[in-house]
Amino acid sequence: MTPAQTADQVAGQAATAPDLTALDARVSDCRACPRLVAWRESVAAQRRAAFRDQEYWGRPVPGFGPADAPLAILGLAPAAHGGNRTGRIFTGDRSGDVLFAALHRAGLANQPTSVARDDGLVLHHTRIFAAVRCAPPDNKPTPAERDACAPWLHREVDLIRPTLRVVVALGGFAWAAWWPAFTRVYRHRPPVPRPPFGHGALAEPSGDTPALLGCYHVSQQNTFTGRLTPSMLDDVLGRAKQLAGLG
Repeated sequence: MTPAQTADQVAGQAATAPDLTALDARVSDCRACPRLVAWRESVAAQRRAAFRDQEYWGRPVPGFGPADAPLAILGLAPAAHGGNRTGRIFTGDRSGDVLFAALHRAGLANQPTSVARDDGLVLHHTRIFAAVRCAPPDNKPTPAERDACAPWLHREVDLIRPTLRVVVALGGFAWAAWWPAFTRVYRHRPPVPRPPFGHGALAEPSGDTPALLGCYHVSQQNTFTGRLTPSMLDDVLGRAKQLAGLG
């Protein structure tokens, strides 16, 4: 069995990744969090009945999208039978169905669906990644797991920093995860008091920092109950495009 990585090893591997290709490869091999490793691999071995003939990814899920994206979407973590199965963030689950349909309506994706890594989906001007790269039990990573995974997020933000103009945080967890990245990458202290998360909440850019825009998560709970509607998501992406200088 491959041994778990230490926090220092993760930080070192992330910080020295020369580009997104190298970073994505290193992310995919991470074994820093024993609980998450055990869960993601257990799900991949047992599989859901509907996907029993598929080979699950069962590893950390890297980001997706162009390296020169001015717009980034920051999620919570991959879904057990979505990204953990397909190997691409938000791909193959109902949350992704909602998100990619909205990105297509906004002109930020070439097609409205995302079912597999090789389905031809292309993102325009947009990079998607998660605060935690492994699927967590009950979709609830612990604070320690969030912190262990943070170096991957920090390096990814650093690598797309030259063009990044706005980050859309999907939910309060992603909103909170942004501020350590803000401090680490941009060397700025977060505003005091720290802006609270809310749908449509905006933390204005300061100097070379990107704007942070809040959006309710595209979870089934939010979309099925009407807490997040397609028009609400369209409005946030429209605002994000404006902030990113995309029209």
